[in-house]
Order: sequence, then C-alpha cells, then structure tokens
Amino acid sequence: MNNDTASRIRESAHDLMAERGYFGFSYANIAESVGIRKASIHHHFPSKVDLVVATLKESRASLVRAVGSLDDNVTDPMRRLKLYVHHLAECVHNNHRPIYIAALLSAELPALPNEIQIEVQQHFCVLVSWVKTTLKEGTSLGTIYLRQSAEIEAQSFVALLHGAMISARAFNSPDLFSSVTGGALTCFRSRV
Repeated sequence: MNNDTASRIRESAHDLMAERGYFGFSYANIAESVGIRKASIHHHFPSKVDLVVATLKESRASLVRAVGSLDDNVTDPMRRLKLYVHHLAECVHNNHRPIYIAALLSAELPALPNEIQIEVQQHFCVLVSWVKTTLKEGTSLGTIYLRQSAEIEAQSFVALLHGAMISARAFNSPDLFSSVTGGALTCFRSRV
C-alpha cells in the first residue's frame, strides 16, 4: 500500500467529514480532492466504513500523541489543560484540524455503522481518561479543585469542549469557544 496515497485519502476524508458529516461525502468527492480515480481509493480502503474507521483511528492516534507530549513536557496539570484548550481554540478559530471528526460524527451516531460507532466512542474514552488523570494529578498537587468526582468532572469537561466546538461552528463565532471553555477552566481553580 502506498502510504502517501492512503494518507492523502484519509486527510481528504477527514476534511470532508468535518465539513459535511459522514453522509455528505463520497469516494467521488475524495477522488476529485486527491486527484486519483475512485478505483484507487477502493484499492486502499475497500469500503467507506473502512476509510472512516482508518481516519478515526489516525485522528485518535494524533490525539494520543498530542496529550502525551503535554504530559511529557508540561509539569503543571492545569497548564496542560489550558494548553490543550488553547490549541483547540486556535483550531476552531482557524477552522482547521483537529476539529475532531469524532465529536462531529457523534451527532450522527445512531445512523452510523457499528464499526464507526465504536471508533467514535473510543475517541471520547481516550480524551476523558486523559482529562480525568490530569484532574486527579492536579487535585493531589492542590492546584485543581473539583466539585464532583474526577470521572464526572472529566466527562463534563469533554462534553463542554465538544459542545463549545459545535456551538462555535453553529453560530459562526470562534470566540464563543474560548468564552465557554475559559469559564470551565476557571472553575477548576476555585474552591467549593
């Protein structure tokens, strides 16, 4: 498999899903975007489900690398959360990756094939786990204060991030993302 071609196909699929959702793009759209024949896409990804699953796995791997880099390079848990949110804010503001397709596809979840549903859920599991671990670390250091369990706070924070991303898109207001998420970050600094 030519990895460069497969990568370009996944990137095109990612961008098309971010723009149109799962049902809003076809192999014809990708062929036009990448400049190849549809048969070439089928060679790399026999079905649309295969392509979307591969694209979601790559997106999740990118998320794992990004949060791993934060863990390795930033000692303060609150600072890690702020940097992660700041990065998302820049992406929302500039309308580029990682506008998480898993978050966008979650709105379509009941209509998606089971294999894709599993990948979407895995994205949320990975992110919630990282946020929960980060919150627990901050709590143990006394730099983060939680009103509920780390699990509930992590779930709430991830829901807020993705909801803010979708709202910013719906209202065509990237600044909305920063306003909403900034308030959530401030809550972690305040004692009950």
